[in-house]
Amino acid sequence: QVQLVESGGGSVQAGGSLRLSCTASGPMYSTYSMGWFRQAPGKDREGFAAIDSDGTVSYADSVKGRFTISRDNVKKTIYLQMNSLQPEDTASYYCAASRNPYCAPLTASHYNYWGQGTQVTVSS
Repeated sequence: QVQLVESGGGSVQAGGSLRLSCTASGPMYSTYSMGWFRQAPGKDREGFAAIDSDGTVSYADSVKGRFTISRDNVKKTIYLQMNSLQPEDTASYYCAASRNPYCAPLTASHYNYWGQGTQVTVSS
């Protein structure tokens, strides 16, 4: 069983930056593809960044050029560097892991394990 714990959320002003972390426990982490999702009140969960076991990344257009996903397999941790944050980025942020190492789509159904989430609030 894989457990995921997110950290690094908080409140920032528009234009600011945050770095989220997601640390995994359990075996075979390095073969998992990983993703970041977010959900704002009243909205559907949105997948916006993902990385497969080889380090290939994908981003939604809404964050491309502002957010960077990376992974450290030794630390069993993925990171999300978020720059140029805007009020519309306000949401609960979740990391997810998939036993399929070969692709990292931005669809929730691909992922087997989920963290509890961390709140990001961006004020104007």
